[in-house]
Amino acid sequence: MGVTHHGRTHRLDLADPTLREWQCTVLHADPEQGIVLDRSAFYPGGGGQPPDHGVLLWQGVQTRIVGTRKGDDLWLIPAEGDPLPPAGTTVTGAVEDQRRTSLMRTHSGLHVLCGVVFRDFGALVTGGNMEPGEARMDFNLPEVPPDFKSRIEDLVNAEVAADRSVAVRVLPRAEALALPDIIRTQSNLIPPDEQEVRIVDIVGLDVQADGGTHVASTAQIGKVQVVKVESKGRANRRVRIRLAD
Repeated sequence: MGVTHHGRTHRLDLADPTLREWQCTVLHADPEQGIVLDRSAFYPGGGGQPPDHGVLLWQGVQTRIVGTRKGDDLWLIPAEGDPLPPAGTTVTGAVEDQRRTSLMRTHSGLHVLCGVVFRDFGALVTGGNMEPGEARMDFNLPEVPPDFKSRIEDLVNAEVAADRSVAVRVLPRAEALALPDIIRTQSNLIPPDEQEVRIVDIVGLDVQADGGTHVASTAQIGKVQVVKVESKGRANRRVRIRLAD
């Protein structure tokens, strides 16, 4: 496990989130468990970001990848009925570009939302989820101004238009946890045995621990619409967003 590897698989998705096609070797293939590759750019899901979809191409055959399962190894789940490449086969992996790109824009949009709400309202995140092009984030926010929905939308889009750089780095655990306000959730979700922490920095707005894939700058997110603000308990507010196509 770690930032660069999951079991026997080298994680290409975190090293280069723009990578969509690569060569790799099948280490294990099982109709019940799935497929293990030596190198993979499939984001396996986590932190609210769903897993990638795509294909493996080998010897004139196509195997569709429709999900992942994380354990000691990173297992790719083939579509039902698709053939499995045998262990030792060299394959071309390809991530579905439209889905991944939309999820990257959405994930970065959530970080902008998180940064704005923390900066201007001091609220921590209590939950979140995303699908391509739309997402929701929950905040511990007991008091909500009457114009909160429109203010948040304007503030988020101002940060998108500012074209802030989105930088990623990996730090030793102690160094990462020493950064001010690095944990933006009410509870620390970093596993206690994780010795390296991946940091996503929307420069000048938001710095937090995160394991997902992101665009290179906020302008790539595009226009953000705040669809709805809901009360989910006495102090919990849910903000739903949607990205322009």
